[in-house]
Amino acid sequence: MKIVVIFIFLVFWSHAKDYTQNKEVQTFIKTLVKEYKMDKAYLEKLFSSVEQYKAPLRIFSPKDKKKRTPEEVAKLKKLYPEHGAWDRYSKHKVNENRAKQGFTFIQKHKSIFENVEKRFGIPKEYIAAIIGIETVYGNNVGKYPVFDNLTTLAFEKNRRNRFFKNQLKKFIRLSQTEKFNPKNVKGSYAGAIGLGQFMPSNYKAYGVDYNGDGRITLQRAGDAIASIANYLKKNGWKSGEPVATRVSYEGNRFYGLKTGYKTTYLRRDLKGISPREKWDYKDKVRLIKLNRKTYDELWYGAHNFRVITRYNHSAYYAMSVHQLALKIKKILDEN
Repeated sequence: MKIVVIFIFLVFWSHAKDYTQNKEVQTFIKTLVKEYKMDKAYLEKLFSSVEQYKAPLRIFSPKDKKKRTPEEVAKLKKLYPEHGAWDRYSKHKVNENRAKQGFTFIQKHKSIFENVEKRFGIPKEYIAAIIGIETVYGNNVGKYPVFDNLTTLAFEKNRRNRFFKNQLKKFIRLSQTEKFNPKNVKGSYAGAIGLGQFMPSNYKAYGVDYNGDGRITLQRAGDAIASIANYLKKNGWKSGEPVATRVSYEGNRFYGLKTGYKTTYLRRDLKGISPREKWDYKDKVRLIKLNRKTYDELWYGAHNFRVITRYNHSAYYAMSVHQLALKIKKILDEN
């Protein structure tokens, strides 16, 4: 119990800081006043007491450029073996319990999912899978105050200062247009918000006011479900096309050809590799390798698989969305 308490303390340990004395912040405030006609006194009050959370800052601290020795590399491989990477990654993301929760979530918001699927052409199970993986269907939307966290990441030294400064600017503008107190919103360690974990810069491009109340509130199911569907559609989702299928190859480990969502192949050039079930997809495919403890699982990834990686730039993430969606779809079909 003591170890758990100490860990939680370290993760959320913070202290307040007055950022109005920071010259960079002063310039930032002037920009907000000029571009968005915001009140200077109001902004200075916001920045006068900002809680600094240490854990997110450590995550984005500058990387150590020191090259590891062969001995250090060997030691790291022994401590963190590559084999089983997919087993570890998917263990808590792709399971029957998460799929059952997804089914319940869809049933709870059935009319919303049906309307959104008709409007955007995105299968409900994929939208639900993204929400399930991002926030466990809204049960874990984040515990960090977004304004305080983005301010810290924007103005304290780390490798993504410019990115977070832009997110902070978008977030403050969002609080102005959507009429909410920026101090009252909580999100992820990186400042992502709502059921689908949108970064502030994504609101204008992809956010949808589903219930027509004049505000985009991604903590609400309707706006979140529609916004995720809009995100996938605008990034090129092709309705009616598949996402991925598992393939067979000779051996237990796959080597020789580059894998990942960025590299595409014509199927006729992939000798010795074939789908395990009927798959009529004719376009180029990606080879997605899932590293398991005793073998490599290999999949064809279609265009829609690439679209999912636009939401999160990880083949493992996209595959977890796909596999969870399949599990949710199976339960939907059985009911």
